[in-house]
Amino acid sequence: MSQSDDFDPTVYLNGAWGPLSEARIPVLDRGFIFGDGVYEVVPLYAQAAGPRLPFRLKQHLARLERSLGKIRIGNPFDGAGWRALIDRVVAENPGEGDALVYIQVTRGVAKRRGHAFPAGITPTVFVMLGKLAFPSPAERAQGAVAVTAEDKRWLHCDIKSTSLLGNVLMAQHAAEHDALETIQLRDGLLTEGSSSNVWIVKQGVLLGAPRGPRILEGIRYSLIETLAQDAGIAFEERDISEAELRSADEIMISSATKEVMPVTTLDGARVGDGRPGPVYAALYEAYQRAKTREFADEAPRAK
Repeated sequence: MSQSDDFDPTVYLNGAWGPLSEARIPVLDRGFIFGDGVYEVVPLYAQAAGPRLPFRLKQHLARLERSLGKIRIGNPFDGAGWRALIDRVVAENPGEGDALVYIQVTRGVAKRRGHAFPAGITPTVFVMLGKLAFPSPAERAQGAVAVTAEDKRWLHCDIKSTSLLGNVLMAQHAAEHDALETIQLRDGLLTEGSSSNVWIVKQGVLLGAPRGPRILEGIRYSLIETLAQDAGIAFEERDISEAELRSADEIMISSATKEVMPVTTLDGARVGDGRPGPVYAALYEAYQRAKTREFADEAPRAK
């Protein structure tokens, strides 16, 4: 999420609306003290006419529900309630261009610092709009630089937790090597990036690491699987060795902020022929068509 220093959106915090610069939480909020919470980031796409609309919202809210359930926080809203909040934050922040909605739910404010769940507290709910800029056509044509590192995070990566220190360190590792992303390996097998799922292509087959506790199942995971099927691209979900990663014909990353992005350099070595490959091109075009279809279905509601 990129935004200028003077960007001060209207945000939602525990039933109140106001400027981000004035939003406050108590220091004993469990999210602040322990990272005891979960979050979601929903892309909003600008429409030629009408409001900016969320993409794959149903899937984002389903993952939020799963993450909350896994750390035993009750969901503060149903689907309609979350949609109303998102529509309100969009209305409160008029503007042009694509955007993101950031949702965070923590266990709430405790009376004292203690690791076990305190009884009788109410979850903290925060919703914010942020600006969104996708990779430019020139950046896509060149492809991204990535580096690798050993995955040393905990073994509940399937929870979209606000406890992101491991991801922060991997993002910093990429920044220090002039790379867009760090691709992580655990026990010699591909897991994921610091903030993206990772895909490789071998002999025309698209490969993705197995869904489970070692990776966060990105909203684009099932989408890209579907897009591959629609495009006639063979897909396999299985363990991917480090050797397969390094000898891949194509490497891609996917996330809400990148959609699907080619990686053309890995640890200083060229990926394939050093250019974005045909499977990436097919998936990127299919991704754009998927957005068109979803927003066509949204059109009656937007009116």
